[in-house]
Amino acid sequence: CSGVKFRLAVIQLQVTGVKADNLSRARRLVKEAAGQGSRLVLLPECFNSPYGTSFFSTYAERIPGESTQVLSEAARENQVYLVGGSIPEEDDGKLYNSCTVFGPNGELILKHRKIHLFDIDIPGKIRFQESEILSPGNSLSMFDTAFCKVGVGICYDMRFAELAQLYSRKGCQLLVYPGAFNMTTGPAHWELLQRGRALDNQVYIATASPARDETASYVAWGHSAVVNPWGEVIAKAGAEEGIIYADIDLQYLAGVRQQIPITAQRRDDLYTVTSVQEGSS
Repeated sequence: CSGVKFRLAVIQLQVTGVKADNLSRARRLVKEAAGQGSRLVLLPECFNSPYGTSFFSTYAERIPGESTQVLSEAARENQVYLVGGSIPEEDDGKLYNSCTVFGPNGELILKHRKIHLFDIDIPGKIRFQESEILSPGNSLSMFDTAFCKVGVGICYDMRFAELAQLYSRKGCQLLVYPGAFNMTTGPAHWELLQRGRALDNQVYIATASPARDETASYVAWGHSAVVNPWGEVIAKAGAEEGIIYADIDLQYLAGVRQQIPITAQRRDDLYTVTSVQEGSS
């Protein structure tokens, strides 16, 4: 992979309560991103529906289904790798928060079900319990591209350093996290977590948030971003809908790892992070 550069686009989509509108806007913006030379495009968490436990069952679909059909066509028509943010998935009576990834030929190459459910309670600020409605996924999710290997997590998954460590140990050079942080955790932790994951593992990190909608029951922070292996934010959105672009430079990544060779300096005789279960859901 070294010596390769490719353009990544993150679409910060304005999500409404009308699924058909969300899908058609996503498709239009994927086309726009591809027109700017992007080879890998990332959509936000819950891009096809409002985010909230009261909405998941109403908007849930099977995979394959209506939303993934649109993603497949958008990937194929624009010949991009498309990380389809996430959608509420129904399977065998259970609901999941699931990210599908499509290759440039329109084939489904990965499905990641959010591993860590978002259950938090910050008194006076926010309480949210995904586990009241959703079931967790049970596996790590990585996919290969023509450029490099990519690891996938959804939102709350980013708080777990072990997942990023495992992805990077398994050869991922880019980690993507569709996510909808809120107006409490967003300003406090969103960028910090991305920079931490990038720096610890000397990888690129890309996040895709929905655009902010002050009228929604769950107000997303926005500020989708791309961080390089040095821990620098190299692209960042505001609160409104838009596309941000970054060049993923794998030669630069290799240089960072050479200058500060923590990968080779790990004391595997003293500690280790291991995965108990392999494969993608």
